[in-house]
Amino acid sequence: MSTQKTVRQSADTVEENELRLEQEKAEQIVDALNTELANAYVLYHQLKKHHWVVEGAEFLPLHEFLQEAYEHVEEGADRVAERAQALGGVPVSGPRNLEDRATVEFEGEDVYDVRTMFQNDLEMYGDIIESMRDSIELAENLGDHATAEILREILVTLEEDGHHFEHYLEDDTLVLEEATKER
Repeated sequence: MSTQKTVRQSADTVEENELRLEQEKAEQIVDALNTELANAYVLYHQLKKHHWVVEGAEFLPLHEFLQEAYEHVEEGADRVAERAQALGGVPVSGPRNLEDRATVEFEGEDVYDVRTMFQNDLEMYGDIIESMRDSIELAENLGDHATAEILREILVTLEEDGHHFEHYLEDDTLVLEEATKER
């Protein structure tokens, strides 16, 4: 690593942007985007953990579903970070900064049964969806329709994936009861 450091822009600052969004408005929106970015990475890491540890009769479809879900979250996070940068901000990064900035909490490193993991995921999806709606409203109220549109597109995917978690948590199953009993 280089010992020479030239800071081009300090974290938590917003510079003038070429999108002609007023500085004060850009600062508010970048702040909201960084919260959404932090939340996304907390969810991403929880989904990734569940992808690694899921077990049971439905292992493969759940393993694949979780991979698709965390990939969707990562794609959305990338769009949010790029928008924050385009508005003159510095996207929040680094594990400690993401954890400090997030409004959702990682469930921890313990491994739970599939139903508990999915309930935890669904709860986090709900919290993030509510936060995302607030950020969309903020962007609209400040006249940043492009950011609102980007967040709306991400929100649609979050809601679809959250709804799939809801389906997995329903009590109907094709798995025979004897297949789930310990031997």
